[in-house]
Amino acid sequence: MVIDREDAAGTALLLAAAPMGKGRLIDAVGVLPALAAVPPGALTGTAAATLVELADPLDPQAVLTRLRAVVAAPGPLSLYITGQLHLDPRQRLPHLALARAAPSTLRYTGLPWHWIAGELKLRRPGTTTVVVDLAADEQTWQHLATDRAPLALCHGVRLYGRVVPPPGRRTILAPDYLKACAAIWRSGARPPLSDLHAQAIAQSSAQPGGHGALVFATDLPVAPQAPVPSLVSPVPPAPAAPTDTYTATDALPAILAAAQAGRHEEAAAAAAAWERHARQTHGPGSLQAIHWTEVRADLARLAGDPAESCRLWMTAAQARLERQQTRDDPDVEGAVDRAHHQWERLNDPETARALAPSLIALRRLVPGRQRGALQVLQRRLERWHDTAGPALPA
Repeated sequence: MVIDREDAAGTALLLAAAPMGKGRLIDAVGVLPALAAVPPGALTGTAAATLVELADPLDPQAVLTRLRAVVAAPGPLSLYITGQLHLDPRQRLPHLALARAAPSTLRYTGLPWHWIAGELKLRRPGTTTVVVDLAADEQTWQHLATDRAPLALCHGVRLYGRVVPPPGRRTILAPDYLKACAAIWRSGARPPLSDLHAQAIAQSSAQPGGHGALVFATDLPVAPQAPVPSLVSPVPPAPAAPTDTYTATDALPAILAAAQAGRHEEAAAAAAAWERHARQTHGPGSLQAIHWTEVRADLARLAGDPAESCRLWMTAAQARLERQQTRDDPDVEGAVDRAHHQWERLNDPETARALAPSLIALRRLVPGRQRGALQVLQRRLERWHDTAGPALPA
């Protein structure tokens, strides 16, 4: 999840997706042979690398599972994403359209961009690069063109690439930007990413549909990191300049590194101390306090404690609802979905039954993007009925 060795091998995820049929704007998978022919280390800037390829995936949850796996890998991470963007008509949030996506079902068949951004928050700043070659439909293009932070990612994630406007009727674009990158790499050249980007943009702009693209070249400065080997003092000292104190920004990478190293109790205790500090400083229902609750939930998942992780994700979801965040707010949905996912991992019927009433109540409030999630939860509960006593009320 975080890098703890500078010489760690890298990981590259190639994700190419576009709807089948008339809705396809770009031949996303057409670039995969060119990228697959590039030495994996060129994709990550490391001597060795693991390559993961997803071609026209169908299920957003399956893509999220693969994304979480590569996010958890040590070493530099590079995501190469090609496809097309559409807005969810309900929330007007950008989604990567997968193979079965259609405008009426995008909420369930597309991959929300904020899912990608949310998973990358767990990476140490400066260790992750996202390279995109995307097309957008007319509505999404207008939205991105007027957004102050289109395709925003978390601090410390480099974003390079382009989004092109929709092509004319009966025209399917090619991912020429990424094809240009692949051609440069296959020639044996290994320019810095900023130089590679400039060359690829120049070449792809001359191709059909490449003119007038929205271009990204964000290489964010990274704040100095606190020493990782030990957490020293998780409770923050009196406020001082960020350069001479151990702040929350410094603490999170160290806590995650401790968990990655197997020091789960140490990491959990430190996160709990920061949560208490956030409650005392900003209030029990503050976003700062909720953030640390969510950190604790993910630490419990890493420690193999799905019951505690489920409890904490439900606590975070309820806290967000009490802040008047809407039921379809991405952060609310994400917290409930993660709580449900951890509940599904429970093997002890008694624990599952104890957590089920709260989870069912949340699922009724927050159905989420996966149709029938509440029914799936209730059916599993019924299967445990004979081994765990009387059934819970539905």
